[in-house]
Order: sequence, then C-alpha cells, then structure tokens
Amino acid sequence: MSEPNPHILVVDDHRDIRETLARYLVKNGMRATAAESAAQARKVLKAAAIDLVVLDIMMPGEDGLSLCRHLVETSSTPVIMLTAMAEDTDRVVGLEIGADDYVTKPFNPRELLARIRAVLRRTSLVPKERDPVESGKLAFDRWTLDVSKRQLIGEDGVSVALSTGEYQLLVALLKRPQMVLSRDQLLDLTSGRTPNIFDRSIDNQVSRLRRKIERDPKSPELIKTVWGGGYTFTAEVREAGE
Repeated sequence: MSEPNPHILVVDDHRDIRETLARYLVKNGMRATAAESAAQARKVLKAAAIDLVVLDIMMPGEDGLSLCRHLVETSSTPVIMLTAMAEDTDRVVGLEIGADDYVTKPFNPRELLARIRAVLRRTSLVPKERDPVESGKLAFDRWTLDVSKRQLIGEDGVSVALSTGEYQLLVALLKRPQMVLSRDQLLDLTSGRTPNIFDRSIDNQVSRLRRKIERDPKSPELIKTVWGGGYTFTAEVREAGE
C-alpha cells in the first residue's frame, strides 16, 4: 500500500453504484476515486497511486475484462470484479486472467469492504515487482516473453504455447527476479486464491514451466527451488526492444 489509507478506484458505468460505494469506502477509512468507464480509469491510474481497483465487467466501450487484463499485464495492482448473477462465464474468465476476487451484484457493501481488506492484506505481503514493464517484452536467457501477446518465443523465433497458469507464473517470476517467492505468494500472484496447506498447484505449474524453458528440467538453472522457502528466478531479466 502506498499510504496508510489505501486508495481504491471504483470503476462502474452506473453512477449510483460507483458514487455510493466510493462514499461508503471513505466513511470506512479509505480514499476512493470513482470512474465511469475504462478510459477514465486509465487516466486515473496514470495520475494517482491506486492500491486496488473495484471493476465492473459489463461497461460500454472497453469492458472490465479488457481493463483487468491490462492491469494484470502491466502492474501489480489487485482487482476485485463486480459481476451480475448471469455473468458466470465472464467471472471465470476474469479469474483466469488474474483478478484477485469477485463480488456478485447486487452486493452488500460490508461484504465488499471485507473482501477489499482481505485482498490488500494478502497482496501487501507479496514482494513488489522490480520495475513496470514499458515495452511489453521481457527477455531472459534464450527466451523473449511478449506480454501483450502472451507469447513465449525462443531464440529460433518459434513460439512455445503456455497455459494460462504457466503464463501467469512466468510473468510473476520475471517481474521479481532474484527474489525468493514462497508457494503461498506465488499462488496469490497467479490465481488470487487464498492458499491452503494441501495446495500443490504451484509445484505442478513450476514443473510444467521448467519442461518448456529449461535446457535440462531435471537440473533447472532458471527456476531454482529454495528449500523451505519456495522458488527464485535466477536469470537476468531485461526489457526487449521492439
């Protein structure tokens, strides 16, 4: 969080919803800015340090899923989606893209406030990324990840397919090179889910990703296991030219 009172951006094309929610958040000790569209939200995000975005999916013009994808690819700002009861598919897509949580309309403001506080607690424990991605391309070892196109390209120019989970894991690692990230932190960065003691999905994702990017997956050099700690990405990461 940038300041003791977190700054929340509420994005919804319905005036009553966004303004009422913004007032409620301010009343409960937060700062809040309301935006009626994705375009207006982008301007706010450039001008202010936002700690979390509450984002409606269904909006005219650019929809919430598109803005959520942009936020996940270019920043570490957490997102809570607002979805209508009938938008189950969009909700699932949003979580796959990387949204941290969702609340179904009509919602109880107290429940949304609790979810905002829970997401802020989780994300405040995750190491911040080294630098924002400006070019949209990150180079490491013999690979280039085109973040905007979600493509991993080898030095031979051939693209390697990544699942959504593998892509999100790789982005999380590339934005935090040489940092030790626990399984819980990686789970939070890649899926927004609260971890549990039996969840081994990160280990499975790491194994699959190693098979695709390591010269020898059985003796990995890029994604190292830190015993008792988690994983660390050891390679130098740099922005690739256009």
